[in-house]
Amino acid sequence: MGSEAKIRLFVEHPLGAGQTVPLSRDQAHYLFGVMRQTEGGRVKLFNGRAGEWLAEISRAGKRGGELTCLEQSAPQLAPPDLWLLFAPIKKARTDFIVEKAAEMGAARIVPVQTEFTNSERIRRDRLQAHAVEAAEQCGGTYVPEVADLVRLDRLLADWPEARQLMFCDETRVGARADLAGAGPGPWAILIGPEGGFSEAERARIAGVPQARGVSLGPRILRADTAAVAAMTLWQTVLGDWQ
Repeated sequence: MGSEAKIRLFVEHPLGAGQTVPLSRDQAHYLFGVMRQTEGGRVKLFNGRAGEWLAEISRAGKRGGELTCLEQSAPQLAPPDLWLLFAPIKKARTDFIVEKAAEMGAARIVPVQTEFTNSERIRRDRLQAHAVEAAEQCGGTYVPEVADLVRLDRLLADWPEARQLMFCDETRVGARADLAGAGPGPWAILIGPEGGFSEAERARIAGVPQARGVSLGPRILRADTAAVAAMTLWQTVLGDWQ
């Protein structure tokens, strides 16, 4: 039954058997104008809390519409308690980092301002939309929050005592990628800017007791590649890929 639905939508509305879900104007345009869906058609819905639900189009209009939930098609799958912290880069590559973080199981995405961060102004709402779209396309039932841009020194000054910090250190290129002895629990991954961290920033990071410097192999990676490599390493050793 669920295999009939090819389209997935993220909604803010509660989901449950018999629950009706109103469509926004943009969602109605996408379903009925772009995807040419009609009443009686099937759509998969998720809200980040209640798993995935198969729904039927019960009302279709140019400016709105309504869906009715039929049955749950997948359980809620929450990601590990992992934050991805990264220094924004050029627009398309920042979008890529957010999309891959959502696909690969980050619970929270935090853009950080470093001394060498060189990027355009960050629009949190646009990056959040990219995270939603990534979850829709990859079959996820959770959408990570994209936080506002925060200065690295302020973030480190208030670092949570219980959260470990995996610091991707370009000065350790060629060293073994080592998470030996690391335990589970709340974690964060920190990816620096293309120009690396300043000496002052490096000292601040080293001053965080929970920080652990990790190499991502024998080659210097671009920031967007490093984000994917770091999440792969963490998920394989400590996350839900084990």
